[in-house]
Amino acid sequence: MNEEIIIAAGCFWGVEKLYKELEGVLNTQVGYLGGKSSNPTYEQICNANTGHYEAVKIEFDQSMISLKEILKYFFTLHDPTQENGQHNDIGDQYKSAIFVANKTQKMIARELISKIESMKIFPKQLATKIIDLPKFYEAEQYHQNYLDKNPDGYMCHYISKKIDLSNI
Repeated sequence: MNEEIIIAAGCFWGVEKLYKELEGVLNTQVGYLGGKSSNPTYEQICNANTGHYEAVKIEFDQSMISLKEILKYFFTLHDPTQENGQHNDIGDQYKSAIFVANKTQKMIARELISKIESMKIFPKQLATKIIDLPKFYEAEQYHQNYLDKNPDGYMCHYISKKIDLSNI
């Protein structure tokens, strides 16, 4: 059975690229959610402080990869302790969040965050928010699969070899 989860971990280009390479991920889509206006554009969220996050909708096959594994991967590809963005990308649209569609997703996200914090895997407390799923607005077409179309494009995400979540 397929499931979807939406996550925000900074610039959506790199997050989408890394998830597309993960076995069990069937589809990705970049977009915006969590803000105060309908049908936002990239220019608006970058310049007008709309409160939207840049996010990636991930469709995955539960028989190949669990939601827990999808979320563990999330914590290895960005700095979930950074409160004001990711790396050089500063602003509300780049904050860390997990957008949950149901009680099961919320429970899995909460349990994982609790375990990560109790094990002190990161030097600071996690800034990642768990947010009930608001309306998702698909980003402009040129943002979809951006790094596939522009292989020399801006990529600030990578999988941290220092973060070991295998015991969780």
